[in-house]
Amino acid sequence: MEQTVVDVNGLSRAFGNKTALEGVSFRAMAGQVHGLVGANGAGKTTFIKHLLGLLRASTGSVRVFGLDPVRDPVGVLGRIGYLSEEHDLPEWMRVGELMNYTQAYHPTWDAKYARELLDTFALDPTKKIKELSKGMRAQAGLIAAVAHRPDLLILDEPSSGLDAMVRRDILDAIVRAVADDGRTVIFSSHLLDEVERMSDHVTLLQQGRVALSGELDDVRRGYQRSRVHFVEHFDRAPVLETALMVEGGGRAWSVLHSGSVDEFRRSVIARGGEIVDSRDATLEEIFLARAGRGLQQEEAA
Repeated sequence: MEQTVVDVNGLSRAFGNKTALEGVSFRAMAGQVHGLVGANGAGKTTFIKHLLGLLRASTGSVRVFGLDPVRDPVGVLGRIGYLSEEHDLPEWMRVGELMNYTQAYHPTWDAKYARELLDTFALDPTKKIKELSKGMRAQAGLIAAVAHRPDLLILDEPSSGLDAMVRRDILDAIVRAVADDGRTVIFSSHLLDEVERMSDHVTLLQQGRVALSGELDDVRRGYQRSRVHFVEHFDRAPVLETALMVEGGGRAWSVLHSGSVDEFRRSVIARGGEIVDSRDATLEEIFLARAGRGLQQEEAA
């Protein structure tokens, strides 16, 4: 029987007149990697802060390991590893001192595992944090987050601003290993190719609400990209049932749509067209269609 690690029901949170989260429900099971995506201001970091007990829900409930992280921070935080995109580390410390400092707070610290990761990332324990590159700081922070073998690893934009080699090391060598060990990973990212490559489950937040959530394979099976040709010339995108995004011009259009191809084909035929070919949509195409321009602009940035 699968164990529920995170159980959020109807979570809402407002800051003054601004609603940051509205009716968010989310569940994470043991041994899964959960990708959390959305444009800037969608509510990803606010959601994560509730899991860490840094914010109290206005309405709804948050349970991590069956506990309220606000009321029982010791019971929750001792089992969580966390890394934010800021990679906030004490600059005056050396890498080895950071490991010793973190170990003091975690009885489950695995010194051998920490040394293995230091070797994997080629990090010098005698080097000061302030002398490390951004990528090396991220690696050091990640070791501090995972070497105590947490039951839940939370990564908030861990790859932001890092080169491809460091991103690969972080996600492939660490995130997957943690999940394969029966532990749970939640990582927030705007890099959709990473989410698609690493996640078992994906959740899209849009303006504080869950716009899409499900097992990755199920999500992808629910959307197709079809090329359509019409007899009639259209000056603007034709209206087609189940279509989420229509691009092109004249008689040739590319359409991202939900539901079955057969259902979509009936709508195309009714407008005097035919489907040239269809394929499964990528995660990026699905999320851009559902989230609109906000996420696309963030990707460009």
